[in-house]
Amino acid sequence: MAALTGAAGAADRTLIALIADEDSTTGLLLAGIGNIDQHGKKNFFIVDSKTPTSEIEASFLEYTSERKDIAILLINQHIANKIRPIVDKYTQAFPALLEIPAKDHPYDPSKDSVLRRVQKLFGE
Repeated sequence: MAALTGAAGAADRTLIALIADEDSTTGLLLAGIGNIDQHGKKNFFIVDSKTPTSEIEASFLEYTSERKDIAILLINQHIANKIRPIVDKYTQAFPALLEIPAKDHPYDPSKDSVLRRVQKLFGE
């Protein structure tokens, strides 16, 4: 019965969440990922140079722990680096965590927590 409950829970996860800079957020919102629910909660969080790390952490924890409608969490890699200890501790299957590049910050595979775990599994 627990497997059925897990499957039903995964079926409820229909949104992509985003923690990113303004340019990445604008592009993905134009692509149609934006959602604001009946309580006014958004599935995206825009980070700029003045955003405190505590707000980024709170947003990450909301999307990964509290929200049960998020299937995938996209986060700019340079923003993930600001909260790297929390990102590295995250091991849940849902929401899936994907680090993405930003316009001014190219992707660095050596910093990607998921890729490092996969390499560790294969002994690389």
